[in-house]
Amino acid sequence: MASQSRAVVRSSKVGIIGAGVSGVAALKQLAHYDPVVFEAGDCIGGVWKSCSYHSTKLQSPRKDYEFADFPWPNRDDPTFPSHLDILDYLTSYAHRFDLFKYVNFNTKVVEIRFVGGDGDGEYGALLPGRPVWEVAVRPNGPESTIQWYEFEMLVVCTGKYGDVPKIPEFPQKRGPEIFKGKVMHSMDYCKLDKEEATELMRGKKVAIIGFKKSAIDLAVECAQANQGPEGKPCTMVIRTLHWTVPHYWVWGLPFFLFFSTRSSQFIHQRPNQNLLRAFLCLLLSPLRHAVSKFIESYLLHKLPLQKYGLNPDHPFVEDYASCQMAITPNDFFPEADKGNILFKRASKWCFTTTGLQFLDDNTRLDADLVLLATGYDGKKKLTDIIPEPFRSFLEYPSGVMPLYRGTINPLIPNMAFVGYIESVANLHTAELRSIWLARLADKKFKLPKVEKMCEHISQEIEIMKKTTRFYQRHCISTYSINHSDEICEEMGLSSWRKNSFLAEALSPYGSQDYKHME
Repeated sequence: MASQSRAVVRSSKVGIIGAGVSGVAALKQLAHYDPVVFEAGDCIGGVWKSCSYHSTKLQSPRKDYEFADFPWPNRDDPTFPSHLDILDYLTSYAHRFDLFKYVNFNTKVVEIRFVGGDGDGEYGALLPGRPVWEVAVRPNGPESTIQWYEFEMLVVCTGKYGDVPKIPEFPQKRGPEIFKGKVMHSMDYCKLDKEEATELMRGKKVAIIGFKKSAIDLAVECAQANQGPEGKPCTMVIRTLHWTVPHYWVWGLPFFLFFSTRSSQFIHQRPNQNLLRAFLCLLLSPLRHAVSKFIESYLLHKLPLQKYGLNPDHPFVEDYASCQMAITPNDFFPEADKGNILFKRASKWCFTTTGLQFLDDNTRLDADLVLLATGYDGKKKLTDIIPEPFRSFLEYPSGVMPLYRGTINPLIPNMAFVGYIESVANLHTAELRSIWLARLADKKFKLPKVEKMCEHISQEIEIMKKTTRFYQRHCISTYSINHSDEICEEMGLSSWRKNSFLAEALSPYGSQDYKHME
């Protein structure tokens, strides 16, 4: 075996890679196994630490972003918490449950090796009593050496964002190498302090590539850095439009879309269970498109989307279903009205020596600084460390990472993934799946046969395809309650989390509904 050829520093039942939100959630639920956690950074928090701007805030009320057993002290505060508030909350949570003692900070996983045996068509026990995975880590430091650990189960929580920037591809001699100005990805911009960020953009002609939340926040920071007569406008280069909503509307969205989106998935997947709730939801299912149209009309009336050519050609509910709806800061459109933020639609573009060239209409834009808010390559983070043949099992023709209950790939033994599906409440999504994972490790329930789990994954992907054209993001926002119900029932727990029939059928769910999971 591979373990005989190298010195193993420690052997443990559970290893966890990453101490972001999902890693902390998994650690809390698996703490009774004395896990070893590897975190490449110097603190917990993941993207809230490494990929946040000075102006970054949560896009939902704080009561929708809390652990079930650790509510915010000021959970009814209507303001959205900043990234620093969230880091403080996560730190308080880790102190409350004594989680820091398990975390090895400044320790990067560089290789994973499989040392387990062959399967027999069933997904075996998560903790088989012998090592299944070996993990090589390299602590930070100029003279650090690789250390090996071995685990019965490995939980990967590196997430879809951060660490590996996604850089657009360009024709030869049309990329950033010919540009005489500066090109920076948003990941590197996040490393600047406030003064450095302001100085970078002040008095510069800035082009921002993208139109999701990170790009919108960048545009506002750029506009704020260019106030006054010496300031210059920034231009947002937009390939695909998505619906944006004012910050005060996010409070009502889960309530409105609760009625209009959960019933069809509910009936499709679970026709014989919770019939009262299903019947009531079925009565409301025609509201799906009506509510979406109402929201579109409201946004077009309330925001200057048509004025700036920013109204998408797809329904609002498709962006909600793919977690691509962006919350606009208060001063985004006021800055656009003042001429400090400009917009350019372009599906194809490249660099020139002095800026950008748009291949759709052959126009050009002079720029001193180009900021790439083009996202992250979460798949590469996984493929860099997951060995073959298991790496290939994470690929899928649909582009969606194939995970049963959003947590386990049936073809990869003794390995779980937390934080790879999205919803309107990512923290709760990670926590509930971590509870499910811990109970599975405790042998409190059994998984279906591998072929049944694969069939279930395929059915879910087909449902997502029918919900939104942007299904590859693996967002479950429109049927997260159905997911939660199924997870509860598979664990042998009641999916009815409210204290009355009407509340169960008509009230939106929150993390506090899952506080007692005995």
